[in-house]
Amino acid sequence: MSILIFNFPMSTRFVNVTAGKEMMTMTLPGKRPTWLTFDCYGTLIQWDEGLLSAMENILASKGCDIDQAAFIDIYDRHEHELEQQRPHRSFKDVSATALELAMGAFDLPFDAGDAETLTGSIGRMPPFPEVVETLGQLKAAGFKLAIISNTDDAIIAGNVAQLGGHVDRVITAEQAGAYKPSPQIFRHAWKSLGIEMDDLVHICASPHLDLAAARELGFRAIWVDRGTGRKPPSDYRPNETISTLDKVPGIFSAVGWM
Repeated sequence: MSILIFNFPMSTRFVNVTAGKEMMTMTLPGKRPTWLTFDCYGTLIQWDEGLLSAMENILASKGCDIDQAAFIDIYDRHEHELEQQRPHRSFKDVSATALELAMGAFDLPFDAGDAETLTGSIGRMPPFPEVVETLGQLKAAGFKLAIISNTDDAIIAGNVAQLGGHVDRVITAEQAGAYKPSPQIFRHAWKSLGIEMDDLVHICASPHLDLAAARELGFRAIWVDRGTGRKPPSDYRPNETISTLDKVPGIFSAVGWM
């Protein structure tokens, strides 16, 4: 294997030539962003783990033994379908309806308390272990930090309270009247922050929501691939892919932003 070093613009680190094949590793092009925007659930907050725990409690209360993964898949499908419907519905309503539909698919009884168990658990879902310290490092480096999330203000408040006071702004689907991947929520966020698209880098774990929007709108994106098996759209490649949030400062140092 041979490594050839070139004096490329900031958007390219190196060319790695292996067995006659050229592979170019890209980094973040453009100017240093004023704002870093984050997806919340799955990126900062342990969504999959928290959702599994909430569903375990709900299903246990019914005295049933069903495939939890299959149940969550059905819940997710209904949730995403409901989020795209018009008029806009609150996430509290969306999650309750999706839960009722999923329970109906398994012939399980549903009551309002089940929905309260689910939505009440979301705000208690904790951050990933490296998140608070990393947000503090980014804030200390002079970046402003915002969350753009498919949720309601009241639901996300408990999660934000666990993030060390580092988050400057929270933009929700409730405020925007739209859910990701709709461009409406991102454009609402940028208008609210008073920035243009090239003034930010978006950091996210959701391929079918955030990366789909990055592909459509063209904003810079770092994908946090936490090993869930979810993949980006086949015709899109994020600017960077990392396994945990604490890799971000190193990337920014490499391009001279920290």
